Amino acid sequence: MAQYIRRVKYLYYNLRIALSGSETNFTSGSIRRAIFLLSVPMILEMVMESLFAVVDIFFVGKVSTTAVATVGLTESVLTIIYSVAIGLSMATTALVARRVGEKNHHKAGDAAFQAIALAVIISLVIGVAGAVFARDILRLMGGEPQLVEDGFLYTRIMFLSNTSIMLLFLINGIFRGAGNASLAMKSLWLANGLNIVLDPIFIFGLGPIPEFGVAGAAIATTTGRTVGVLFQLYHLLNGKTIVKIGWDNVVVRAKTLLNLLKLASEGISQFLVESASWIFLVRIISLFGSEALAGYTIAIRIIIFSILPSWGLSNAAATLVGQNLGADQPLRAEKSVWKTAYYNFLFLTVLSLIFYFGAYQFVGIFSDEPEVIQTGVESLRIICLGYVFLSYGMVLAQSFNGAGDTRTPLLINVGCYWLVQIPLAYGMAVWLNMGPQGVYIAIAIAFSLAAVVSVILFQRGNWKLVKV
Repeated sequence: MAQYIRRVKYLYYNLRIALSGSETNFTSGSIRRAIFLLSVPMILEMVMESLFAVVDIFFVGKVSTTAVATVGLTESVLTIIYSVAIGLSMATTALVARRVGEKNHHKAGDAAFQAIALAVIISLVIGVAGAVFARDILRLMGGEPQLVEDGFLYTRIMFLSNTSIMLLFLINGIFRGAGNASLAMKSLWLANGLNIVLDPIFIFGLGPIPEFGVAGAAIATTTGRTVGVLFQLYHLLNGKTIVKIGWDNVVVRAKTLLNLLKLASEGISQFLVESASWIFLVRIISLFGSEALAGYTIAIRIIIFSILPSWGLSNAAATLVGQNLGADQPLRAEKSVWKTAYYNFLFLTVLSLIFYFGAYQFVGIFSDEPEVIQTGVESLRIICLGYVFLSYGMVLAQSFNGAGDTRTPLLINVGCYWLVQIPLAYGMAVWLNMGPQGVYIAIAIAFSLAAVVSVILFQRGNWKLVKV
């Protein structure tokens, strides 16, 4: 009994440290404890992000099937923005983590400023282009005329507000690289908590606030994320964090910027390849009507609920790899990766079983139309079959990135998602007349293949020799 009480107290003690963010250097001590301290706030951060996605589609689903399809088409294109944001964030995390491992905090601040400036410039270009061509984007993605007219304002607002999306991802990458996952968690909880509260107000109207319909979801999202970014900037500029930006960092440093651009270009390409594959998949599914598209959109949002917490574990592995390589401890970095991957395997296996057997109940929360529910259930069950492999693939991919080896995951994504997944999905769905089911099977196969290739390449160990 006494031993049990001591374990509970020790767990509670570590939980408080994880949530407070009081520890930032993970190059010594227990690897299991390091994974716990990093992954707890990262998982909670991603749980809120996934809850945001589910709540968003829940309220939009009350508007109409067309509204859900609008969100699905827009989000599929916005994945390009997410890819840029994640690529920049990943590169920044690798640089910051390596500098923190070397105990060179001023250079970590240099990397942070270069990344933020670059993100702002890119987001302004994307925002203007997306706002001008909002209708054309929906048409290009296969949206029906009524869907385009009802949903273009949602698409326009989402593109115009992409700076907040970009910076929210990027600055959290800075915090993660510094080992301060708690601040990243708090900023995302603030942003998405506000979105959840504001969603029904702007979608359905309240008091003097008119009913905006599906466009209200975009207004709520923009407001929440902007407040989250302001929270991040306050902590990044006030000088109380391990990595901070001062006036001496606010200058273009060519060497740091070139290093960042090299890592980010491959990282962005890596995620663009994966995101573009999802756009092609949505385009294939749109051939089978709005009901099939709505069912697929609901299923993907439910899947995000399980995958994003796994991203928390994967991001923890990236930070551990970067910091330990910076401290010249490659063996500790490798052990951290395998342990994290095993924990992610356990996590996703349990969730896949829950989603497989409870598919009707989960999809039924978001729609009461039989055809939409049937499509969503079929999608959820088939894609979940690839979770066992995906659990290792996600962690290993982020570990490559944390080491600064962004090229390997890029090549894996090109091979598995473009050369295999897209042709296989189209072939089975259209040529073999399997319909949307062929797309779902192709997704599960691509997940599995990417994971197997990642394991083989990680074991070769070339990532340990990368210099950033």
